[in-house]
Amino acid sequence: MQRAAMDPAEEPPSMLWGLDPVFSAFARLYVRDILVMTESTQVPGIYFYKLHPIYKVDVLGTVVYKRERDDFFCYGVDDGTGVINCLCWKNDLFKEEDPAPSGAQHSDGAQGGFNLVAELKKLRETQRSRCRLEIGELLRVRGPVKTSRQQREIMASTFYKVDDPVMAVQVAWMMDVPQLYRLCYDKPPQLQPDAAGDSPISVVGKATNIIKDFFKQKSVTRFRPYDVQDLLQPLIPCQPQTASADQEPVAGPSACQQLRQLLKEALQVLQDEGVVYRKVKSQDEVYNVRTIRDVSIPPVTRQLVTLVRTPAVAPSQVTARDTDLLIAVKDVIREDSRREKYAEKGCHILHVLSAVRQRHSLNVSKATLQLVLKSLECNSDIVSTSEDHYTAF
Repeated sequence: MQRAAMDPAEEPPSMLWGLDPVFSAFARLYVRDILVMTESTQVPGIYFYKLHPIYKVDVLGTVVYKRERDDFFCYGVDDGTGVINCLCWKNDLFKEEDPAPSGAQHSDGAQGGFNLVAELKKLRETQRSRCRLEIGELLRVRGPVKTSRQQREIMASTFYKVDDPVMAVQVAWMMDVPQLYRLCYDKPPQLQPDAAGDSPISVVGKATNIIKDFFKQKSVTRFRPYDVQDLLQPLIPCQPQTASADQEPVAGPSACQQLRQLLKEALQVLQDEGVVYRKVKSQDEVYNVRTIRDVSIPPVTRQLVTLVRTPAVAPSQVTARDTDLLIAVKDVIREDSRREKYAEKGCHILHVLSAVRQRHSLNVSKATLQLVLKSLECNSDIVSTSEDHYTAF
């Protein structure tokens, strides 16, 4: 079936395609979206999904039909939304003949020695079995998208059979792909810079860097939003004044409103990074800069800065050192590591997060906890037994 081409008026210029991270990655799209993607009018072989330029994809599905030729396999892959042809070229393993082992090598193998030829033969057979699939088996394929005989297909650069007896891989895939759609694919790409030459994301990034530098230079321990609001003033573009009194003002947010919104977004970014978390919600927006300082903490980890939003207190407590969160995390891991349930593998980060929220604050985020765990691990107060598992001795 002939697919409609992209409207030249809507298609972004090819010089800006590299600004979209989706363009250089294997996009995990549903098969139904791959089949209906519009093709570029500027460069053949490039397709667009909601203005995202795409030319290579990553698909996981079940083989519903197969054809084998001398040089390639042709699999029909069904991911539950549609079926697409995947052209998988055979490598040299299918063309080489296994050498017959010699008598000496047979005698070495009979005596319990290492038979190199036999082991190579087993390796080739394993690789061949991973590339030759039957109907009903699970296949993962990566490669560029092509149109052949008015049919969309994938020219596989990498393909292999996936062993998934308990469907763990498929469940993880079905959880990751919808999240990629929400966070990336369904959002319009930020390819066009604004009049000032900066995108909104870069302005927020500059604001967060200014606030972080201010904390490091001034050793701030307590502040309110209006204390750092003036630091972001240079990032707000000046509004042109009206030429005459009769001219009506242009509708839009004022410079003060833009400044408050920028400060709000910058603090939200710091919160997402784990640098900021709200310990107590209150109307008085007082932020404490908690620098973890302790005689048992090395200088490297003293750079860990935590911002905590707490009710206003007397100015005399500005210089007080606060290690409540650090102590809470250490105590949770030390106490729970002694339990039989966590003695072997250690405490998972989500378990630690739940316990810290009950003991310290409900507003502690996972990113904030990761910063504290990294600091404790650098000081050898805790040990990472495996990915996201920690224990203390």
